[in-house]
Amino acid sequence: MTGMTSKPTRVLLGVRGMTRDAGERVAAHLRTLPGVTQAMPDEGQIEVHYDPSQHTVMDLVRAVRSQGFLAGML
Repeated sequence: MTGMTSKPTRVLLGVRGMTRDAGERVAAHLRTLPGVTQAMPDEGQIEVHYDPSQHTVMDLVRAVRSQGFLAGML
């Protein structure tokens, strides 16, 4: 092993009731997670690029829920 990580994976999460302003806050929170390279919000959804060796989709959903929103994979 040379310490390489997995190829980044992209997931689109639906986020109920998330406005664009709130999306920026949620995206900033997701980007603090190790292995998350991008989090791009839009109204009602957020696209996340992450290392699947460090997180599952459910980890990302839980991170969004911790910000006060219902979320799920689209």
